[in-house]
Amino acid sequence: QKFHLNATGQEECQEDPCENVITVIEKFQNNLFVCGTNGQKPECWQLRPSVNNQSLEIFDSRDGTGISPFIYTQNSLSLTVEGDLYAAAPLDADGSTLQFRRQAGHRTNVWMYDSWVSEPTFVSASWVQRTDDPDNEKIYVFFREKNSDHNREADPLISRIARVCKVDEGGSKRFFQNMWTSFLKARLVCGIPKESLYFNRLQDVYVMHADNWQDTRVYALFTSNWNSTAVCIYTIKMIENIFENSKFKGYNNNLPTPRPGTCSTNSKALPRQTVNIVKDHSEMADWVDSDPFYISTNNYTKIVVDRVQAADQRFYNILLLATDSGKIHKVLESGSEPFIISETQLSNSSIIQSMKLDSKKKTLIVGSAERITAVNLQSCQEYSKSCEECVLARDPYCAWTNDGCTSTVPGSIQNIVDGKTNVCSLTVKEPRNRTKREIPPLSSVHLRTVHSVPQGVPFYLSCPIDSYHAEYTWEQKGQKSPCLQMLTNCLHLIPSMSQEKYGTYRCISEEKDYIKVVGTYELIENQDPKKCSKSNTPDNWNAAPALIPEMTWITLLVAIISF
Repeated sequence: QKFHLNATGQEECQEDPCENVITVIEKFQNNLFVCGTNGQKPECWQLRPSVNNQSLEIFDSRDGTGISPFIYTQNSLSLTVEGDLYAAAPLDADGSTLQFRRQAGHRTNVWMYDSWVSEPTFVSASWVQRTDDPDNEKIYVFFREKNSDHNREADPLISRIARVCKVDEGGSKRFFQNMWTSFLKARLVCGIPKESLYFNRLQDVYVMHADNWQDTRVYALFTSNWNSTAVCIYTIKMIENIFENSKFKGYNNNLPTPRPGTCSTNSKALPRQTVNIVKDHSEMADWVDSDPFYISTNNYTKIVVDRVQAADQRFYNILLLATDSGKIHKVLESGSEPFIISETQLSNSSIIQSMKLDSKKKTLIVGSAERITAVNLQSCQEYSKSCEECVLARDPYCAWTNDGCTSTVPGSIQNIVDGKTNVCSLTVKEPRNRTKREIPPLSSVHLRTVHSVPQGVPFYLSCPIDSYHAEYTWEQKGQKSPCLQMLTNCLHLIPSMSQEKYGTYRCISEEKDYIKVVGTYELIENQDPKKCSKSNTPDNWNAAPALIPEMTWITLLVAIISF
């Protein structure tokens, strides 16, 4: 459905971009709440269905300053909680004076004290519910800010987590009116102290809520100065332990009662001494820290996490990570170890700007500058060659059934814990002859390629890599040799064809307890070098060995060594 929101601020817009770029879409007070740059004059509109329910109509509009940025590239975020709107966006056209505030709704508008943050970049905000104690519910804010430590070895940015109470109405008329009385912040650290290895720059956050609020998990994505990324996992219990028990940085006297940062349904009546410590010493002395769960050389930019019930009725967490090259990695959280299940290439030309998870439909909604893409997380056909390959994937979304590798149903064959394929011996009717775990005899291998090659020339064989968790080797006349892995192919290089080099070659993959012949190649001698030919069986696929001249051979070898 299209609904046109034309820019009304273009008269005051002196330079591009002057269009109305939508930056906020929220469900607010049972209506659709939309804000945009509006020609560098931020505006918000509430939309509701028209009388005939065929379209939307505007029934209210308001100034969007502090909710939407003036230009869409400026930092901003928004969150709705029980009919209240929380947002952070620049208060000035130059992008300065950035605050996290409660902007609209049933409760009083409240904002931050200027000295609490220094040139912040807000990353995410989340409301953690406590069904048994709603008056103690907090809004958690994740951001980066400028480091006050100007040491050359110090990172210029610090990652933070802050919290405010949902019931906070600000201070009294005499002191701290319309200011948060519960604002506290702490340093968020991801690293291995023993190795002096730290990931300092928070990039994205996903909060996985739990029935018990203390078990709510925060998945935080960090980058480092040496082009690597890490995922650290925190619980709200860990975070609250710092806010409730840490000393206040720079404050060494006895703490007043109630403790600064305590939620109060009558915040205007809090003692001035309590509020003063929040005003002048809002930072915790202790850090919220965690060892990395997953470290990668991939430059990840976005993260969401799904909770999936497998065939064994247990639940597993799946991390969905977007790279800066338009790929989505599906990573299994199994105990304390990550396992990369798959990689999906969505775009070669655009950066993934946002990801939203529809867990009920098992769909990932991915947004880039050009398009919105729906990714089916239950895409199991790529594992459907055999029961063993379906099980080795360790994908909780997929299991082996009478119809092959399909979306998981109770009683289907899976082994998420360790991926061992002995479970395939369970009684399930096979839709096709599945690959055996032992190496099959040569006569049973359906992929067989014959090459006629003269003596004295260089030659290479190539077979596809379908699992980076497997070890690939070449076998010829009982001798094994490792392959040279080139991204998607496993190569075997023969510097010069001689009599002993002719014969049968097999490319073999071995993963856990599963061994598979990927391809079989027959090299026969060609007496006429001018008529080098090859004949492929009908089953031949993207394995394309080739003759290469001497100069190309040297170039290829140098390239492989460099790789």
